[in-house]
Amino acid sequence: MTYQVFYGDAVAIERRDRHLDERVRAERFSTEHEALNRVHDLLQQDSNTAVAIQDGAGNELSGIRLQLRLGYSCDD
Repeated sequence: MTYQVFYGDAVAIERRDRHLDERVRAERFSTEHEALNRVHDLLQQDSNTAVAIQDGAGNELSGIRLQLRLGYSCDD
């Protein structure tokens, strides 16, 4: 299954047509592990970057679900 990582402008990330918005970048990965590693790297570079992961079936992992998957605590 393929995974897409979307990152960029927070408002643009939330839109259904985000793949058409120039404020959003997208990268494709063949495994969830690769996608999560890329998101981790993006957040290490800039913690204000909005990110989302979408699998090949269209299921999205974002927000708190993504933070938990990356091992971040919600106690901040």
